[in-house]
Amino acid sequence: MNFELVDLGGTKYAYQYKVAGDVKAEIEWSEESGVMTMTHTYTDDSLRGQGVAKKLLDQAAENAREKGLKMKAVCSYVVNAFDRSDDYNDVKA
Repeated sequence: MNFELVDLGGTKYAYQYKVAGDVKAEIEWSEESGVMTMTHTYTDDSLRGQGVAKKLLDQAAENAREKGLKMKAVCSYVVNAFDRSDDYNDVKA
């Protein structure tokens, strides 16, 4: 499964998974002052229960690590993932 990094304009970005041009899953954030504020996660019903949202979050976390950024959880999925796992402690804002 390949995720495309998309510039949504201004300081907003997303990793998206598309099928036939349709967005089936995505994680969005705004990036300012060294912090990725994670604002939205979406997974199409056809992909639910397959760990796609976690894969998107893992990709975003890897991006944060590579760029030396921190991540602030606003989206409920990211808030819960940060609470459930220590895997993201190094990137938590």
